[in-house]
Amino acid sequence: MRIGAIEAGGTKFVCGIGDETGAIHERTSFPTEQPEVTLARVAAFFEGKGVEAIGIGSFGPIGLNPANADYGHVTTTPKPGWSGYDFLGEMKKGFDVPYGWDTDVNAAAYGESVWGAAQGLNSCVYYTIGTGVGVGVYAEGRLVHGLVHPEGGHVLTRRHPEDPFAGCCPYHGDCLEGMAAGPAIEQRWGIKGNELTVDHPAWAMEAFYIAQSVANTVLMFSPQKVILGGGVMHQQQLFPLIRAEVKRLLNGYVSACQLTEDIDSYIVPPGLGNNAGLCGALALGLAAANQSRS
Repeated sequence: MRIGAIEAGGTKFVCGIGDETGAIHERTSFPTEQPEVTLARVAAFFEGKGVEAIGIGSFGPIGLNPANADYGHVTTTPKPGWSGYDFLGEMKKGFDVPYGWDTDVNAAAYGESVWGAAQGLNSCVYYTIGTGVGVGVYAEGRLVHGLVHPEGGHVLTRRHPEDPFAGCCPYHGDCLEGMAAGPAIEQRWGIKGNELTVDHPAWAMEAFYIAQSVANTVLMFSPQKVILGGGVMHQQQLFPLIRAEVKRLLNGYVSACQLTEDIDSYIVPPGLGNNAGLCGALALGLAAANQSRS
């Protein structure tokens, strides 16, 4: 099968063509510009490639309820030109194939459940921590939408007692994204995260905020795996700090050996690495193709 995949990020788009094994055979990437310019480049990539379906994992918020008028649209994003844009509708004008459509982080969670770190499990939660923070939830064998879709990057956090930083989220100030995303690290310390030393106090503070959200996720959703991706999590020294802080916060309350004895295998990086988002979009497209056939 030839399945198209679009990882539509607020900073860049990644497009690919893969198959039912999760292999990506062709790919390209380009900056996210105005929607008309960006989708023209998407269309040029897929033109004549004979894809049988296309999966899209998009930055959001997006409309996911087919019964609502905003289905297939990017909704309240501050990204210039994209708020209210009918992303899915425009794609359908050029390519009459089945579509999978979800958030970029839900797509990544789904891809990890099919081919990655959560393969064989019926639940996982995927975090991307980079320019922003997003959370995808896969529970009881399906992606969670609900009223809109999870926006776990904006959960409220307790402030670190030694942190005077006000937070940089334009909506909530000191939510998780406002305190722990890449721009928060740079604004707090005056230097990009990838230029800080591995023993810099920034990382203990970063772990403090991320671990709060992970602990709350464990208590709320009880996932079988927590996957932490995104550019910030390329700092591998964060993983042991986060795991230790999660154990401290839970304090033995959740009785599961994955948390008490084997947390190194419970809170993990993406099994698909930097391909989690694109492979997730591929998995959405494959599911759409299979559903259309059935």
